[in-house]
Amino acid sequence: MLSLEIMYNSISSSNVHGDLSIKKIECQTSQLDIVWYAIRITYSREMLFKEYLDANHIENFVPMHYETVRMRNGNEIRQLVPIIHNLIFMHTTKTCIDDIMRNYACKYPIRYIMNKYEQKPIIVPNKQMQDFIAFNGTYAEQLVHLDPSEVALKKGVRVRIKGGICEGIEGEYMRIAGDRRVVVSIKGVVAIGTAFVHPSLVEVLD
Repeated sequence: MLSLEIMYNSISSSNVHGDLSIKKIECQTSQLDIVWYAIRITYSREMLFKEYLDANHIENFVPMHYETVRMRNGNEIRQLVPIIHNLIFMHTTKTCIDDIMRNYACKYPIRYIMNKYEQKPIIVPNKQMQDFIAFNGTYAEQLVHLDPSEVALKKGVRVRIKGGICEGIEGEYMRIAGDRRVVVSIKGVVAIGTAFVHPSLVEVLD
């Protein structure tokens, strides 16, 4: 067993708009209880929530990409921004997420992204999450955000990329928007694809 400490703001029921006080919770948990959850947070607060999680040593991931932004003076700069607002992945226990939801709802309104068929929170397998993080973490210009519902309707071949900055990443090899792409997705949540990938650069998996 290990002890996982979470710091959160406690809101007094008699003073909802008053100052937030800091409180500590200890979650007694097994390492086996720690999994990847897909979490929705409203009002585009994903980066603010990420800062809170980072400060409290709770592993998390926000899919990011570079975007060209025009400044007021007319200059353009490239900024690293979330691919999808209101989305964050948390690597922790359900107990600890529930504690944050109960006691920190005013500042960080979060909820689970649910599997609509099973009516349970989506849990992402560790290998799938690690591939998704590594794939997105290249921040390559050719990576494109895809509609996960569109990807779900297409039948791809399971492959491993054999070269380049994405070497070793596993995903689905399929044709989307006229190009053959390797797509790494979290079913029902998010999907990211490469630009065109030549068949010689992929290895078909059994």
